[in-house]
This record gives sequence, C-alpha cells and structure tokens, in this order.
Amino acid sequence: MILTKMLVYRGPDGGTRSETFQNTRRHKKSCRELFQNCYRVKMDQQQQAVEKEDRDNLCLPASISSPTGVENSGDPWENFQNSQSLSYWECVYLLMVTMSTVGYGDVYAKTTLGRLFMVFFILGGLAMFASYVPEIIELIGNRKKYGGSYSAVNGRKHIVVCGHITLESVSNFLKDFLHKDRDDVSVEIVFLHNISPNLELEALFKRHFTQVEFYQGSVLNPHDLARVKIESADACLILANKYCADPDAEDASNIMRVISIKNYHPKIRIITQMLQYHNKAHLLNIPSWNWKEGDDAICLAELKLGFIAQSCLAQGLSTMLANLFSMRSFIKIEEDTWQKYYLEGVANEMYTEYLSSAFVGLSFPTICELCYVKLKLLLIAIEYKSDIRESSTLINPGNHVKMQEGTLGFFIASDAKEVKRALFYCKACHDDITDPKRIKKCGCKRSKNNINGYIKSIEEEQQSAVSPKKKQRNGNTRNSPNGSPKMMRHDPLLMPGNEQIENMDVNVKKYDSTGMFHWCQSKDIEKVMLTRSEAAMTVLSGHVVVCIFGDAKSALVGLRNLVMPLRASNFHYHELKPIVFVGSLEYLKREWETLHNFPKVSILPGTPLSRADLRAVNINLCDMCVILSANQSNIDDASLQDKECILASLNIKSMQFDDSIGVLQATSQGFTLPGMDRSSPENSPVHGGLARQASITTGANVPIITELVNDSNVQFLDQDDDDDPDTELYLTQPFACGTAFAVSVLDSLMSATYFNDNILTLIRTLVTGGATPELEGLLAEENALRGGYSTPQTLANRDRCRVAQLALYDGPFADLGDGGCYDAHLNTQSHTSQCTKRYVITNPPYGFELVPSDLIFCLMQFDHNAGQSQASLSHSSHSSHSSTKKSSSVHSIPATNRTNRAKSRDSRDKQKKDLVYR
Repeated sequence: MILTKMLVYRGPDGGTRSETFQNTRRHKKSCRELFQNCYRVKMDQQQQAVEKEDRDNLCLPASISSPTGVENSGDPWENFQNSQSLSYWECVYLLMVTMSTVGYGDVYAKTTLGRLFMVFFILGGLAMFASYVPEIIELIGNRKKYGGSYSAVNGRKHIVVCGHITLESVSNFLKDFLHKDRDDVSVEIVFLHNISPNLELEALFKRHFTQVEFYQGSVLNPHDLARVKIESADACLILANKYCADPDAEDASNIMRVISIKNYHPKIRIITQMLQYHNKAHLLNIPSWNWKEGDDAICLAELKLGFIAQSCLAQGLSTMLANLFSMRSFIKIEEDTWQKYYLEGVANEMYTEYLSSAFVGLSFPTICELCYVKLKLLLIAIEYKSDIRESSTLINPGNHVKMQEGTLGFFIASDAKEVKRALFYCKACHDDITDPKRIKKCGCKRSKNNINGYIKSIEEEQQSAVSPKKKQRNGNTRNSPNGSPKMMRHDPLLMPGNEQIENMDVNVKKYDSTGMFHWCQSKDIEKVMLTRSEAAMTVLSGHVVVCIFGDAKSALVGLRNLVMPLRASNFHYHELKPIVFVGSLEYLKREWETLHNFPKVSILPGTPLSRADLRAVNINLCDMCVILSANQSNIDDASLQDKECILASLNIKSMQFDDSIGVLQATSQGFTLPGMDRSSPENSPVHGGLARQASITTGANVPIITELVNDSNVQFLDQDDDDDPDTELYLTQPFACGTAFAVSVLDSLMSATYFNDNILTLIRTLVTGGATPELEGLLAEENALRGGYSTPQTLANRDRCRVAQLALYDGPFADLGDGGCYDAHLNTQSHTSQCTKRYVITNPPYGFELVPSDLIFCLMQFDHNAGQSQASLSHSSHSSHSSTKKSSSVHSIPATNRTNRAKSRDSRDKQKKDLVYR
C-alpha cells in the first residue's frame, strides 16, 4: 500500500496524530474538521503578518524623519537590542549641537541607523542653507537701518523735514530751530530722506536724539509718508539745495514733493524753499496750496536780492534784518571794541505779541513811545484788521490808525519774555513801575468805561507833556536856521484823490496795475545800451552800479527782484536812483524781458573786472555798487565759487580816483542817462538823496555789497581785517559792516516762519518793496508788470513805509545838538586812515550815547506833498519823530572814546536812538 499524503496535526494537547487516507470513508467526518482547523490557523497567521507589516510601515517614516524613532527602536539586524531611550527635546539638542559643529559628546547616536540619519540630515541641511544664503543676504541688504515708523507721542507735535538733507543744512536748521531763546520748543523733528546719513550727520542726530529722528524714505512714496505720520504732523518743511548747478531742476523737485504731500494729505501745512522767483507761480497750480492756511514759499533769490536792494537805499540794512530773524546767543565782551556793541545788537530778534487792552484806542505813534519809554520795547509794525479788507501788516502807520482789541504787534527784543510786557501792561497796576522787569500779569479787570477814561487821560498826558523842543522835533513849531516858513504836518489820507492825480505827471509818473511800483512802456535793450565813451560823457552820480558776472549759459539770477524794491511806488520819481548794469550783453539780454518796464535802467556791455568800464560809469560817485555772479553754482570747488565776485571787489577797492574828474563830468554838457529828462530839476540823480560824504579818492571808500555763496570766502574781501578763517559769517567785519551778504543767512527763515508766519510777511514787505500774492498771480500770467491808470485806489497803495538812512550831523536830526545832547568837541575822533568802516548796532540800549557822525535807520512814511528833495526829506523827517521808528545805527570800526561824553539825556531825545549805523 502506497501512502499518498501524510498530515501531521498538532493538537491542543501538544501531541501529534498521524492518519492516512486509507480509511477515508471511515474517517470522513474527522478530515473535514481537520481542514477547517488548518484554514483557520492559516488565516490567523496571515492577519498577524499584515498587522505587523502595518506597524513596521508606520514606524519607518518616524525612524527616518527623527532620531527619536531611530535611537529608540535600535537596529533591526541587531534584533533591536542596541536602542537608547532619548526624549524629543534631547534629540532636538543633539541636532543643534551637531549642525553647529560643536558636538559636546554628552548625547550622541549609538545606532547605525541613527548615525546614517545624522549624515543625511547634515548634508540636506547644508544644501538647504546654501540655497537660502543668497536670499538671506538679499533680505539683510534690503533691510534699512532707518526703515521703521514714527510713533507719535500724545500731546507732542512733530514736523517732517525733507528735501536737501545734508550736514550743513541740518546743522543750520537745528541751531536756529532749537535755540534757547525761543519758548519751550515741544516739537519733535522727523527727517525723511532717501539716502542714509553719513557718520557726521548720524552723530548730529544722536546729539539731539530727544527731539530728532531720522527715517529713510521718499516723500514721493505714500508708504513712506504714512511711516512718518504726515497726516498728524504739524507742518512739513522742504529744504532746497542752494548750491545746485540747475536751480530750475531743484525747484521742480521741491514742487513735486509739495504735490505728493498735498495729494496724500491736502490739509498739511507746507513751508518750502524755492530758488527762482518765477517758479513760485507753479505752486499756485496746486489746488490744495493755500497761503491763507499757512502754506509759504521762501524764495531765496527774491529775498536775497531784496536784501541787497534795500542795502542800496540804506547800507547795512541787510545785516540788521538778517540778524533780526536769526536766533543768536548773547556774547558779552568787556572791552570797548566794535564787537561789544555789534554783538549786543545781534542778540536781538523779531517777535510778535498781542497788545494789552490798555492800548485800545491809542494811535500807533503814541503806543510806540509808550512801549519804548515805559516797557523798553521797540514796536515797528502791527497786524491791522479793517472793515474793508482782511488783516494786513502795517509798518509804522500814521496817526490815523487807532489800536483795536487783540492787535498783534511786531517787536524787536532780545527774547520772548521781554515782549510779554506789552501783553501784561496795565495802566492801573503798572503806571508807577520804573523797572520794566517788574511788569507781570495782573488780575485787574477793567470795564469799558475805565478803558475809555484811561485812553482819554493818556492822550491828554501826551499832548500836555510835549515840550517846546519836542514840538520842534515834531515839526510843529520848528523854524529853519535861515528863517524859512514853518513846515506843517499833513495826514496823507486827508489829501483828496483828485489832487493827487492832478499833481501827477502823467507822461512820466506811471505805475503798474497794482500801484506798487513805478512803470514805463517797454523799451528795447538797444535803447538803454551805453558804449564806454557814451557812459563816460553821461552825468552819473548818486546811482546804483550792478556788476553782474554771467554768460549765455548761466542760470538766471532774477534781476527783477533787485530792481523792484528800487522802483517801489512809495518813492517819488525824482527819488529813484538810476541803475546801471555792467556785464555780459548775452546774459543781460536774457534778463531784459523782466526789466524792460522799469524806468531809469541802463546797460553798459563789458566786464566788472575792467577798470575802464568802472570809471566810465563813475563808480566813485555811485551810492552803491552791487557785485553779483550767475556762475557761482557751476564750480565744483567751493572755495572757487566766489572768485569772480572777490576779484571784482578787490579790483574796485584798489582803484584811485582824481577828485576833479567827478566835478568835470558833473558840469559837462554830455547827454543824460537814457530814460531821464535832464531838463527837469527833479530828475537829478542825487535829488532827494542824502548828503554825500566827502569826495572819494580811493576805491576803499566806494560803498560795495558783495554776494557770496561760500561763507568762508568772506575772509578774502578785506585784506586788512583780523577775522579768523573759522569765524562765523555774522561775526566777520564785512558782514557787520554790510559789505557782504550770503544766501546762507536765509536758512533761519524756515524755523522763524514755522513758529510765526507773520515774520516772513513782515520781512517780505520790507525788502521786496510791496510784492503781494496778487502781484505774484499777475506775474505768473504774463511774466511782466502791466501798466495801469492812476486811480485813487492804486495811489493809496503808495502810502506805505519805506526805509531810509539819515545822518545826525545834517538834516532832520541836526537839531538834536541844540538840546544839549552833543557838544562840538565831542565829535568822533579823527583817524589818519583814509578808510573808516561803519558797523551796525541793532536796537541799542536805552542809555546808549550817540555821536554826531552816526547814521540812523528810519522807517519813513510816504510824503504826498514832497515837491522838492530837501522839502521831501525835511517834511518826512518831521513826522518821523512820532511815527518813524529807528532800527539801527552805524558806527565806525575804530572804537570811539566815550569816557568824556555827557551822561545827561532827555528821555524824549532817547526815543531817536533805537538803531544806529556808526
């Protein structure tokens, strides 16, 4: 018998059982059960294998992705016997010390799989790091150090300063903005510029870190404007590059900044610097630009040339005005030198303050006298509100202007605390106080009846207190030495308009459409050109010589801004000084389009470096020689920017003149200056001017004012001074004497305008001769003055104050010596030097003693009845005692001995000693 199959079945009892299929029939039931059991066992084994495989598949990724699973599982070929127990954070620590190549050895991989995992992990990490390095470098490189956002502080204002941000511009701005003489400046300054600051500028920011922050960005980007919180800023100030090669491009950049800022926040107040006057018209095209809401454009060319033009009328005025709106600390000098008195005046600034109700109803001259005598304050102007028009700034108005409640006054003082006296003054509480420092705020509440009674009493006191000598100085009873008739004071506003028109010479005396400037029909440049021989035969005296360097490619200076103040309508036609331009004809042709409507303007083609040209225009007989250059911004070396102006100045000072030449030319029969009618005695160039000094025989005595770009170049103007090259501009002799002017002094106007926008209005009114926003709109339309008919309305615009310089030894102030103020033997001591320099003293102290050689700056009212020059000067000066405020004095540089001077001074006489030119 053959065995076909043997089945061994191990039962539960562990025993075995073998059967054959030989007895199939007999064991049929038992086999069926056997197969069923085998199948069940097989299925159970397969199910267990699948579950084990699933568990292994779940553990494998964990083991590969983390050393936790690898190290805790062990190697399979080691039957998982070499595993180690590691927590999750221990494995993180292992990865960190391994990737940083430190490897302390306290924790390490023991399994082979763990070590393989570390190898692949390090290789993958290095590959990923290498791929991310360029992106990391790019992110680090693009990250700005000053790329944060400004966090506004509650209760503290901030301003945004942008534009031309350099060490020089920022230091000048911060020096004036954060000056200690200002009231508590609780304003934070945020600078925004697209270029990161250099080390010096960064150090400057760190020195003022409590009030200054810098952010890198552009005002043309709205995101950057949001970073500096422009919507909550008190103002935005835009600085210009005064030394750029293309002024028009610089102005265009600043105008774009204004457009961007106004587009982001239309209500923000913007104060911007502009280089060229004609570019101001583009600001008017911005819909949200509103000068009534505080928006201002400080045109550097307009103000610079305006300052120089006023110096042609009163030498040294540019120095005085520049020192007034610049914040300077008081420097005390014990020695009796010119610096002592000059620096005392430099410490004065211009402030505004509301006048006390005690002044309501008083006339302006009365308030001026009261402020100076009682409060030791110099009041020069007010902001007047009339029923006819909006508020306007009136400089030294006449008796017809009565003070209103809440009138704003403009004062010259050393600090803001002194000006508070005008606000706190009370007749009832402070009438018997002699020390002005004791005038403090009182709780006195005066009724309207008491105010009216006070006004009436003070007016009566002023009238009864006038002594006979003071009446003479007021022009009421003064008799001239030669027995001339009495000069009576006439109020200009009482003069009918018809009489004014009848007294006008319609053929010569014409004005522009606003009535602010003298105007004439446009003339071709060929009609005003002079050859050297023609100029030598022309009677030129008391004129203004303008030496201009420029060519066909030079940027335009804007000579119209120089001529306009000299052609203001508050001068009579015969008082206008002839203007002679000496320079390149190609350049002057480009400027002539804006000059052809002004009278008494002539051109001598040539060069200011030619002595023949200078002698042809009688440089020794001029009232002022102005030296300008249009080529200053085209030179890279800062020390060479002013080379032409310096050479021209030194050339004139080294010239020698024959005293007989001027006399011969004055009596010659040559033709007159183009535009002048020599047959009329009123058209004499010196008619109405001041008495000239002795004949000039050396160029050192020729009155000169030189424009400089680089402040340090002022040391080259005077070879005989002892100024240190590092001396600040305002401390140098040329600037103190009014013979040098630099555009950098106008930087202080930015902060001055922010704190008080009325200061810019007053300065612009003084130096521009009457330029108004309405006139700027007309110039924006036509770029030229337009003539107009003489109507009572336009003629009324002539009635405004002008600056004059009067001598103490002659003219309206000559009678001061009759009152015992000066003795004949107390004159300025004589000097052997042929040149005596004068310097400016601003607002000298109350007890300051004058000398007969001093010259006084006066704000003189317009005289409608001035027919002759001497009568005009005398008549205007008679009203000057009560309505004219003297602002400075000019003294000679060699200090005068004052030890033997008389100490007694009448208080009424001291009112004429406000500002002197000695």
